[in-house]
Amino acid sequence: MINTIIFDLGGVLIDWNPQYLYRSLFDNEEEMVHFLANIATPDWNEEQDAGRTLEEGTEMLVKRFPGHEANIRAYYGRWSEMLGGAFDATVDVFKKLKESGKYKVYALTNWSAETFPVAIERYEFLSWFDGVVVSGTEKMRKPQPEFYQLLLDRYRVKPEEALFIDDNKRNILAAERLGIRSIHYQSPEQLASELKQLDIL
Repeated sequence: MINTIIFDLGGVLIDWNPQYLYRSLFDNEEEMVHFLANIATPDWNEEQDAGRTLEEGTEMLVKRFPGHEANIRAYYGRWSEMLGGAFDATVDVFKKLKESGKYKVYALTNWSAETFPVAIERYEFLSWFDGVVVSGTEKMRKPQPEFYQLLLDRYRVKPEEALFIDDNKRNILAAERLGIRSIHYQSPEQLASELKQLDIL
């Protein structure tokens, strides 16, 4: 029986997108897309999510691409401009689960320890969780199995009693390999529908 719900944050509850910032820095959409796909890449950002300091990650990239220094430094210098609002319909689902009193609710997020305090200030619902496990603080990240295991161990959660929600299929597959039932998030409506099918919502 499911008694624990584990949420991803970015892309599920929080709208985070580097394009929000870089649309104001690039006149040309193609150049912006190229920069985010080939220079300030998701893989590079994930190293900061896994514990590398923002300064170290920035200086390394500037050294490799000195011609893009200003735009590289903007990535974390103006990082808060990449944050959109909360996905209110998903937050409503979270609220219903929390208020039901039937479930412990945790967050497992790939997020830099240095930027996560900005999110805590901005999104009140982050205080509703029974626990939040941040990759940058723990120096490990999804889809590494030890990151999921850390949450299970810390909060004494049995994998067969947990449900994991994430928008990244890679992270879903990793959770399922540990025996955690998962929902591949695509929209608030789809999430609510799947939770109802499981008799959770």
